[in-house]
Formats: sequence, structure tokens, C-alpha cells
Amino acid sequence: MKTIVQFWFVLGALSATGTVIITKSGEKAMITCGEGSFSNKLLWYHRGNFIVENNVRGFPRKGTVDITKRFNLKKETDLEILGVKEEDAGQFTCVVDGTSHEHTLLVVSVWASPSGDLLLGSEATLQCQVKGLDQGSTVQWKRPDGSAYGESHTAQLRPVDRSYAGTWKCMFSFGGKEYSESLHISVKEPAPTTSEPVTSKGSKDICNPTCPNCTTPSAAQLLGLNWLLWVTVGVVVLLVCVIVLCKRIRRRKSVMDQASMSCLHSSVTWGRARCAATTSVTSRRISSKCLLVFPADRTVM
Repeated sequence: MKTIVQFWFVLGALSATGTVIITKSGEKAMITCGEGSFSNKLLWYHRGNFIVENNVRGFPRKGTVDITKRFNLKKETDLEILGVKEEDAGQFTCVVDGTSHEHTLLVVSVWASPSGDLLLGSEATLQCQVKGLDQGSTVQWKRPDGSAYGESHTAQLRPVDRSYAGTWKCMFSFGGKEYSESLHISVKEPAPTTSEPVTSKGSKDICNPTCPNCTTPSAAQLLGLNWLLWVTVGVVVLLVCVIVLCKRIRRRKSVMDQASMSCLHSSVTWGRARCAATTSVTSRRISSKCLLVFPADRTVM
């Protein structure tokens, strides 16, 4: 009699669990009711909250919970959830003509921190979060070689080793079954650091002598300038040279114009002086001739 009671207890637990659907945040989930059609009425509930009612009259009635804004009815009885959220996890109940079917939606998230390729010798953390699990369910990580890594949803990699590269699996159990979600991890060597030796003791050390991995920066890095700034400086210098050259040309032209005017003035002055001298000589010659013709001491009778 005791054996029969235990058998019915296990069978009832499996019926309550029903179908388990595993999905991720942001994806869509399809929950199959268990009945392909209904003759009177179809009802869907999420953790006891009313989602939708459909009847033979063809006038569905929706509830007020958030999930009612992101669902579709497929094949008359199946429930499709769009843009799954973590709060969507849990038990779903489909009632077809008075017959209930229980289903469970698990929302799984796995990630590594930091994200991307992990550096050899660094530290990293793997996280596995499963929403909708029972309190007695266990979550743990398995290495790429299949061996268990602790007994927690968090795996601390300290330090990161080459053997950690590969596909890790987050293992969790629900309703007596085991499920897994995969996460691929890549491990790479850190970037090598180079250093330049000091050529002379008298030269100034750009790097701290206590720093063995410091490098000597180039001239552009030393000044903190990039190539675009150098091009700008070159254009400015070229413009300054052109302006200075134009000013010199103008100044030279002005000096030449002043010299030409001075030469012209000198020529005019010299011409006037020569003309005056010629006029004076001519006047003296005429006066001399007049004196010869008309002597001064001669009295005209």
C-alpha cells in the first residue's frame, strides 16, 4: 500500500511540472497547450494571473498583466510569447474545456565578466542565472573537459589558464531532469611590452628607471601631437611665409618708386638750371653787341 501511494505521488509531481521550456531574455517562446483544439472554451494563466480566454464565439478576452501585450495564440491553443523577460519565468496553465495542463518557462542568462577574449593570467567571473527554478534546484558550471567547477552559479577564474578555453556549460536541474546552457570562452596571450635601452648615462631618461617595461615615445608622442596637427602647423607656417614675402615685395616696389620720383625731380631741376644758364649767357651776349653799336659815352646829336 505504501508503494502505491509513493507511485501516485511521483506521477502527480510529474503532471504538475508538465513541459519545460527554456529560453533567453529577448527571444520568443512557444508554449504548447497539450490540446490541439477546444469545443467550448480555452483559458491561459501565468502563475495564477489571467492572460486570455477564447471561446467558440470567436471573441477573445484579455487580462491586464504585462504579458498580455506580448503574446499570440497559435494553432488555436498554443501560446507564443514575444520579447521574453525574466519576470515571464514560472508556471503557465492551459485550461481546455475544463482540463488543465501545467507548463514551466525557464529564462536562462549566461555571461562572462569581463566580456570578450580573456587574457592569460587575468581574472574573470562566469555567471549563470536561471529564473523560474524551484528552491531545491541546483546550478553549477562544468569545464570544457566535462569536469565540475564548484557547486555554484558563479565560477571564479583566478587566474585564467589555457585549459579554460572552450565551451563551458551551466548545468541545472528541474523536475528530476538536468538541463544545460553553453558559453564559449576564448583565451589569448597578453600583448607583449617592449623597452628601449638608454644609450648614454648623460642623456635624460624619458622613462622611470624603476619601470622595466616603459618604452621610449616617438617625437610626435613626446610632444603630444598627431599628424593632423602637424599638417595644420605646416599650413600656418606656409601662410606666414607668403605674407612676409608679399610685404617685402611691396616694400621693395615702394622704394623703387621713391627712387624714380627722386631721379625725375633731379632731372627737372637740372634742366631748369641749364635753361637759366643759357638764358643768362644769351642776355650777356646781346648786351655786349648793343654796347658796341651804341657806346655809352656817345652823345646822339
